Amino acid sequence: MEESVPTLADAVGSQPTLADVARSAGVSTATVSRVLTGSARVSEETNRRVQEAVSKLGYVRRRAPWTHRPETGSIAAIITESSERFFSDPFFARLFHGASGALAPAGHQLVFVAVRDRSEYAAAARFVRRGVDGVLLVSSHGPDPLMPLLDTARVPTVLCGRPLAEHGAPYVDTDNYGGAQAAVYHLLAAGRQRIGTIAGPSDMAASQDRLRGFTEALTATGLEPVADLGDFSLESGERAMTRLLRRRPDLDAVFVASDLMAAGALRALRRAGRRVPDDVAVIGFDDDPVAQHTHPPLSTVRQPVEEQGATMARHVLALIENRTGPGRSTLLPTTLIRRESA
Repeated sequence: MEESVPTLADAVGSQPTLADVARSAGVSTATVSRVLTGSARVSEETNRRVQEAVSKLGYVRRRAPWTHRPETGSIAAIITESSERFFSDPFFARLFHGASGALAPAGHQLVFVAVRDRSEYAAAARFVRRGVDGVLLVSSHGPDPLMPLLDTARVPTVLCGRPLAEHGAPYVDTDNYGGAQAAVYHLLAAGRQRIGTIAGPSDMAASQDRLRGFTEALTATGLEPVADLGDFSLESGERAMTRLLRRRPDLDAVFVASDLMAAGALRALRRAGRRVPDDVAVIGFDDDPVAQHTHPPLSTVRQPVEEQGATMARHVLALIENRTGPGRSTLLPTTLIRRESA
């Protein structure tokens, strides 16, 4: 007989959670939270369904249960990612540097927990319940099933980035949508009319927001967007740029959803004999160190990565001290950085 894989719920018990109430009532966890806290008005019908689900499941709302736990001085940075590329991405080094800097004055330290697949959920949950005061959850791809299950562990949790699936926990993100629009506006102001994009993986919220910002800014002017996909690696950017040139040989600009992919795009443009920015202007995203060392240096959209990590840390500390109730999400501004590529 095939052995079943333990789940997070197995590790932390079978008490009904906010997510259970939401499923029973047919609403989001955020809506359940609004009903139970009275933080916003909902319809009488929605209120009735939530209250019935609460009664049926025997859900008991606990107000900041973590305030009665002995403090450990540790905050778990849980990373649900199996790709080796993830751990070499400078974005995450900068993110956690910002988080640790904000936690240190409060006497807390980061503890890293890597969760690579479902078989590791149970161990992660046991660790969270026994050993940390709060959680910073970094989940890059898809609607991570660990997010709603963390409700059961009853530990203050803050998410890195907007989750693809709505969840009651607060998140901290940067304005990916607005950053992409700023890049397009700059290219249009420079007289570019045939603008393409290299988007990131479609199962990432940041990629979706950057692609949506690009598309809406361009179509608002009556221009037709042309897009290809990469995986945030240099090689994928080079391949995507090659495909775009085959489809639109007259392309005169490209917005690329990461600087590393943009560096690959520059390589493909050189091989095709296209001058940057004379023939094709290029704008990346992130303002990674690589952006200043390409030829020519990349125009890019800077996101405040260290501030994102620090804000996540401050949010989780506020939740631990029960200063912010259910918690609020934060969107940090992005800035267009102009260099020689556009």
